[in-house]
Amino acid sequence: MGLEAEPKPAMHQTTSLNRLSLTATLHCFIGCSIGEALGLVTATALGWGDVAAIVLAVLLAFVFGYAIMLWPLLHSGMSFATAARVAFAADTASITAMEIVNNAVMLLIPGAMDAGLLDPLLWGSLALALGAAFVAAWPVNRWLIARGRGHAVAHVPLRQGRSVAGRSTLVLPRIWRTTRQPYR
Repeated sequence: MGLEAEPKPAMHQTTSLNRLSLTATLHCFIGCSIGEALGLVTATALGWGDVAAIVLAVLLAFVFGYAIMLWPLLHSGMSFATAARVAFAADTASITAMEIVNNAVMLLIPGAMDAGLLDPLLWGSLALALGAAFVAAWPVNRWLIARGRGHAVAHVPLRQGRSVAGRSTLVLPRIWRTTRQPYR
């Protein structure tokens, strides 16, 4: 008859990629938010200038971002050296993108970096900056994961059904266990 419907692309793969990218970005967002808030609060309380505040906030964002990635990897039985390499490979680009945008927005909002701890301008600016940073980091994570990089490197043992050091790797979120490569 010639009226057969064309096969639809596998939506599961696209949905899985988008969901995994969202999960990876939320993970990065948590670490960056903790580091940024702690860094800005500390620098503000100590009366430090903008450059010192940004340096401290970025440093802490990387520390907390990597720490949040390290925890489940170490819990699964990976050695610290292996887990650190995986965390570095998985999170560096995402945290970098998030920090560039976050700090650019904070610097662009008049008075945000000079606001006191009780000033709503500081907290509103930080919330806006972190939101913008999330939006900027999501496509970075999606691009990396689609190419088997970024958070995808942390999921290789899960996709291959292996455990690490004789322990189950199922301590990671369910979405990480159900996605398949290659992502499209």
